[in-house]
Amino acid sequence: MQRQSYAPKYNLHNVLNADGFGAGWYAGDRVVRYRRNIPMWQDVGFAELTEILQTSCVVAAVRSATTGFPVDEACAQPFRCERWLFSHNGRVEGFGAVEAKLREMAGDLSLVPEARAPVDSALLFARSVRSWRGGRTLAEGLAETVRTVSAIAPGRYNLLASDGQGIAATAWGDSLFFRSADHAVVIASEPYDSSPSWQQVPDRSLVTADRHGVSVHPLR
Repeated sequence: MQRQSYAPKYNLHNVLNADGFGAGWYAGDRVVRYRRNIPMWQDVGFAELTEILQTSCVVAAVRSATTGFPVDEACAQPFRCERWLFSHNGRVEGFGAVEAKLREMAGDLSLVPEARAPVDSALLFARSVRSWRGGRTLAEGLAETVRTVSAIAPGRYNLLASDGQGIAATAWGDSLFFRSADHAVVIASEPYDSSPSWQQVPDRSLVTADRHGVSVHPLR
């Protein structure tokens, strides 16, 4: 993850991911999170924390701020609500023209406080939470968000979320890979080593991973 912040290999739209980072993980009944608005390589304390951190599931992200949005800790992901952790790699094209519609689709933001962050990803998070609270599964919620948002605005919608029991992700405009080995599954925007076990996810696909394994399906 740190290498991806300063030397990403698959980024097509930026050179560095130096505008913040975050990690969220599950510690028993708690969902713990650590976020900063500085480059990851400047945070020595976080590097030490990762040496002792133990968890069954973690969601982490590095950030390259989209033009027009601030370098603010509130915009660093993953976002958190109840048991859900959420990250968005991409952008909503022409955000200003569709912001009002996205806010309408997101619903009451007071019910998802972190969706008030001044960044397009926050409204995608709120829309996903609305779906999950409506009874949809982790994967169904992400798929519905991508379908509804892409219908009103083009963009790159690689979403990833966890509820502590599984992980779901969408590939829609940016690279996505997964690796299943040693009783663990990793889903990432790019491989972090040279292992041949990495598999690239086709664009416009939905990935789910839990204790039963990994599945990939077309997202239409």
